[in-house]
Amino acid sequence: MSTANQYLLLQEQIQPYKKILSQAADVIMDENVSKYPIFIIHQQELQMGVSLVEAGEIMKWSVNASTLEEFVTKELIFMDKVQEFIGTYKNPDEHLCLFVLSELGAQFIFVPRQ
Repeated sequence: MSTANQYLLLQEQIQPYKKILSQAADVIMDENVSKYPIFIIHQQELQMGVSLVEAGEIMKWSVNASTLEEFVTKELIFMDKVQEFIGTYKNPDEHLCLFVLSELGAQFIFVPRQ
């Protein structure tokens, strides 16, 4: 399966969870936790963020809510790259920022909230 097809499949698989992710993004921003919510999509044990969705029979992905600040603290994004990341970060009122950990590696992708 091509990389493009794998990401289309991922977008299809997370579709039922977009409402939960959108609500979590709103809470993160409304409570001034961060202006940059990041949702970690993974299939392994992860000690980062707050668990929102556990993988199960229906969805093979787990989802944790995190923030740019946590990524910087854990040195997944280095301080000298923060402004570059902010420059590529899409409007969180319209898009969800996903950090996908898969057999393809680790990648940021942005998906529309709708």
